[in-house]
Amino acid sequence: MCPYAFQTSVWMREVRDRTGLEVGWRFFSLEEVNRAEGKKHPWEREWSYGWSMMRVGARLRRDDPALLDDWYLRAATALHVDGRKPHRPEVARALLEDMGLDPGLVDEAIADETTHDEVRAEHEAVLAGGGWGVPTLHFTDDDSWLFGPVVVDPPTGDAAVRLWDLVCGWREFPHLYELQRPKRPADIALIAERFRPYLEARDWITVQKETP
Repeated sequence: MCPYAFQTSVWMREVRDRTGLEVGWRFFSLEEVNRAEGKKHPWEREWSYGWSMMRVGARLRRDDPALLDDWYLRAATALHVDGRKPHRPEVARALLEDMGLDPGLVDEAIADETTHDEVRAEHEAVLAGGGWGVPTLHFTDDDSWLFGPVVVDPPTGDAAVRLWDLVCGWREFPHLYELQRPKRPADIALIAERFRPYLEARDWITVQKETP
């Protein structure tokens, strides 16, 4: 549901395809981490935008991890590129049909309470690793975690691999916590233009708590 996470995922797919890197998609809920005090948790709602989309993904992954990979790409492309509303059940069902799957899997995932447990366990694993938002990278070889990279125009080709190498270089410095490029007015305008399909299709107001 996050446009920045989607852009990073596009880059990660490019890195994976060029290097043979093994990527395992996991779940994290901005709805939950930014939830206002007194509001329902996403798992307490009959349908909860991003959380429900992840529950569908969890159900698909049980059959084949490649289905989750495809689901995320199709749903995110629908929202962030095409300006559709994959967070609505009827659109989610249509996307499954586009994948050649039974659209009833949406209802099956929502009826299965264990999909709540699966998404919540992975969300809490990110929190336990010190994560607080998306995109978050977890390097399983040494259990290190990084937030980012946050990009608007994901690099492709050799440039994508160079960025990967730079990101991995951060792991040499365990107490290097932040490096950020300030956003000038032109940058804000660029981001607004790139994210226009998402901004027009979303059915929620973005809430973001202060980062640690």
